[in-house]
Amino acid sequence: MSLRKRILSIILLGAIAVSLIACGNGSGSQSSGNLPAEITFGILRVPNDETIAIAEGLFDKYFTEKGIDCNFVVFDSGSEANKALASGSIDFATMGNINSITALSRELNVEMVWIHEVLGEIEALAVKEGSGINKIEDLAGKRIAVPFASTCHFILLNVLKDAGIEGEVQLLDMQTTEIVAAWERGDIQAAYTWQPSLGKLLESGRVLISSQDMIEKGYITANVEVVKKDFARRYPELVTAVIACLTEAADIYRQNPEKAATIVAEELGITAEEALLQMQGSSWYTPEELLGEGFFGSSEEPGAFAVVMKDTADFLKKQKFIDYSPTQEEFNEYVNPLYIEKYLELE
Repeated sequence: MSLRKRILSIILLGAIAVSLIACGNGSGSQSSGNLPAEITFGILRVPNDETIAIAEGLFDKYFTEKGIDCNFVVFDSGSEANKALASGSIDFATMGNINSITALSRELNVEMVWIHEVLGEIEALAVKEGSGINKIEDLAGKRIAVPFASTCHFILLNVLKDAGIEGEVQLLDMQTTEIVAAWERGDIQAAYTWQPSLGKLLESGRVLISSQDMIEKGYITANVEVVKKDFARRYPELVTAVIACLTEAADIYRQNPEKAATIVAEELGITAEEALLQMQGSSWYTPEELLGEGFFGSSEEPGAFAVVMKDTADFLKKQKFIDYSPTQEEFNEYVNPLYIEKYLELE
């Protein structure tokens, strides 16, 4: 079934809570058995494993056949998803790890259970051709658009800090669609955003620096999956099923990138070539790899990603984007490998 036909798309932020509650959610609606009647996922329209899973009907395989309806709500950013999580309207959400830090900082009672992809060239700082911007220092005095409190925002702040010009630019908080419109109007000459909006900018611009470049400097960002703790404690087998669903979808990409690109292209309304390029701009990891010391680690020994999250939170607190930076112990608990471990036990 087409992703476009499966998604409940919420456009106005002010209508999020009302609209979602009207649709129902897994936490508040029970089937006649021990499983919820439905589950609501907050998703991003990005070329990842979740998009493939929806397009290929894998959620039907893992949930609909159990009598559970799956609802998919599109958010343009993780900050929108956090509002829905706070309202109790959704059970799962895909977001950048920056917004997942915000979720923990604001005590939204969620935990991180999956990394969809580590972000590389799929996110970048684009500048207009002919703008005269040839190096980071040339951005001084310029207006730069970026979705605030996003992975792009975090990387951009560090790009500017490293260049010593963080106080010499004007940052504009825009969603991705707004960025494209402002770029086309000529209101901005630079923007840090992600695909597919990045691709629109590059039609008349070029990349000055990407998130892949910043990984090499120690700044790591990723799209992650979070789940409401109450849901996870009540239905641990369903969280494990989500891991299985996403793994099967990612395997399609690992085994046949061109097939995966065709699937993504149809659902996102782009060409297969564009889809493949975007997918290759991030790194997808297997469950076994995610349980390595560089990511989740194990239930006995937390991995390095919890440390990355803590370091990032400290930076966000210093920048006054969050009021509270959770402790390392809180992050060790938050980055939860349990459900990936349960999935591998079933293999």
